[in-house]
Amino acid sequence: MPGTRISLKSLSLLCRSLSTMLQSGVMIHKAVATSSRRIGGPKCQRILEEVAARLEAGDDLSTALERHGRYFPLLFVDMVHVAEHSGALPEVLVGLADHYENIIRLRRNFLASIAWPAIQLTAAIFIITLVIWLLGVIGESRGGEPIDVLGWGLTGASGAATFFFGAWGTILGIVGLWFLLTEVLGQQRVLHSLLLQVPVIGHCLRSFAIARFSWAFYLTQQTGMPITRSIEASLRATSNGAFIAATPLICGYLEEGEDLATALEASRLFPEDYLQMVHVGETSGTVPEMLHRMSPQFEEQARRSLSALATAVGWLVWLIVAGFIIFVIFSIVAWYLGMLNQAIQGI
Repeated sequence: MPGTRISLKSLSLLCRSLSTMLQSGVMIHKAVATSSRRIGGPKCQRILEEVAARLEAGDDLSTALERHGRYFPLLFVDMVHVAEHSGALPEVLVGLADHYENIIRLRRNFLASIAWPAIQLTAAIFIITLVIWLLGVIGESRGGEPIDVLGWGLTGASGAATFFFGAWGTILGIVGLWFLLTEVLGQQRVLHSLLLQVPVIGHCLRSFAIARFSWAFYLTQQTGMPITRSIEASLRATSNGAFIAATPLICGYLEEGEDLATALEASRLFPEDYLQMVHVGETSGTVPEMLHRMSPQFEEQARRSLSALATAVGWLVWLIVAGFIIFVIFSIVAWYLGMLNQAIQGI
């Protein structure tokens, strides 16, 4: 629900602000109190004030954050907990700030990529609505029956209104069903697993998930977090139900002594070239550093996949519109031919 979690923008600003002040020698409770006065909305500021009060009372930062349930992401809390014990909190906060800014950048690119297909879809709905209304008006003005271009009994003003509100109702219904299944019923694993099998869409989702996994794995390993906890946190950072559901399987392989590449391969979620890079990194003992260096490429791959998805959606929308226009033309021709036949028979 809106407002139940801190926004990514506020979280990235918080990480950056705390890191800067801690590196300058400001006490942690004063740093959080200062951030509470300039970051986020009223709820965020109130919670940060409560966190600052708990810190001043003797709690450590991770404990104070945990008191607010799911308001703060698990990755953030886990990383803060490990960083406090390793004495590298400022450095970890910088990495977290970069991580969340990276997610914001990917989300912004996603919205920019789907903006044009969304405009096309909106225009298509308006055009079809207008055509239904106009053909109804034309038919009635000539004393004949309105043309039912769709064959659904939708003609004139009432038909246009039915189509318009029905189309938007269907779109909102799909969005609502997705929210119900993912947020209320917890079916992210099933839905995301199905979407990963869809051409173009699956490649796009997989690219985003791998980019986030790689970034998070580098961050968690820099704190000295145990490998299984690192994998758990990194898979959660993907925000993909299929990847998160693979956590027990991958961790089970690692606990049995298998190497990371083998464990990731068992999930059948990571492509062959990625597994080869992990294998090479394990041989040299530089997996986190290698994935960190490669993360910009993973992000670029995700952008290309997103662009391909947006292009495919755009073409699909235009094909639907073109098909409808062709259908309307044939319907109009058939309507006029019918009128001509009636006129000829009346002679």
